[in-house]
This record gives sequence, structure tokens and C-alpha cells, in this order.
Amino acid sequence: MGRVTRRHLTDLPGTLGLSVALVMASILAVLAFGLPALDRAVPAERAVASGRPYPVGAGVTVVPPPGAVLDVTGTRPGSDRGTVLFRLGMVRYAIGVEPFDGDLTAAAVRLRQRITGINGHRITGTQLAVSTAGGFAGVQGGYTAGDRDGRYAVFVANGLTIEVIVSGDDTDLAGVLPDIEASTRTLRYEQNS
Repeated sequence: MGRVTRRHLTDLPGTLGLSVALVMASILAVLAFGLPALDRAVPAERAVASGRPYPVGAGVTVVPPPGAVLDVTGTRPGSDRGTVLFRLGMVRYAIGVEPFDGDLTAAAVRLRQRITGINGHRITGTQLAVSTAGGFAGVQGGYTAGDRDGRYAVFVANGLTIEVIVSGDDTDLAGVLPDIEASTRTLRYEQNS
């Protein structure tokens, strides 16, 4: 073995600093490139149980339409609010639940304003009364957004507003809209959820 000289000792901090810098650069590279690659590798869509209630949030459940898959990028269940995003092919079926102290008219106005606030979106036709098997009374209507059309519904019950927004092109919507409407009628508030 060789002898440790004064020169070796003075170079030691620089060598350790370079080692720490290389470790930090490696960690940053994993964070910058590895995690996004892993995120892309994990599919955003998950199968959902057919015919079984799915928790949206705040005690509200819905039975997804046949063939629907859950999109985890738009799904956030919670104890006092929540969202769920289902996909049926190219059609998006989103439900949002949050605390609300207004009435149905105020909830409908708020949802329509949010829809028309998006560039190119406009409400079409008239608004119709709708209800669910779980006892929610609401209104529903339609909107257009250039190459995509959509439907919306809003319900107010138990201090909550429940908003349903469906979008897709006319051809895709025509094929799945009856199933989505049937699913929307299954919205229910379950106290023990």
C-alpha cells in the first residue's frame, strides 16, 4: 500500500464533492426521466365491476354503464366531494359531487355558465326535468363544442350538487347515450358510504 500524502488529503474534499454531485445528478435524472416513463407505462384506464355501484364521493354512488372503463386521471373520490370519469370508447362520462347550499335553479345556472365559459361551447335546445331512482330531482340539457357534442345534468340533494357531463362526437354519443342515461338514473345517496 502507498502512503497518504498531504496532496491526497487536500484533494479529498473535491473528490467527495464530485461524488455527491454525481449522486445528486443521478437522482435528478431518475426523477426527471424515470418517473414520467413509469407514469406513461401504467395505463390510466381500469375495468369497473359491471352492475355494481361505484362510489363517486360524499356518499353518492352510480352504477357505471356496460362496457365503461374508469379513467383514473379524472377520478378523485372523497368524503365530502368527489369526481369520477368513465370512458365508453371515445365518449367521456364525468360525474362531480360537491357541497352546495343553493337550489336546483342556481346549480343549473352555475353548470351552464361553466359549460359556456369554455371557448366554443354553447347550450343547445331546452332544459328538461329529470329524476333518478334514488330520488334526486334535476334538470338536463345539451351543448355543442364544434366537433363534439354533449349532454349535462345537475341534481341537488342532501346539501350536495351532482353534476353529470357527457361529451363525444354525434356518432359515438348515439351508440352509448341510452346506457349513460340509464346509468345516471342509478345515482343514489348512501349514508354509510
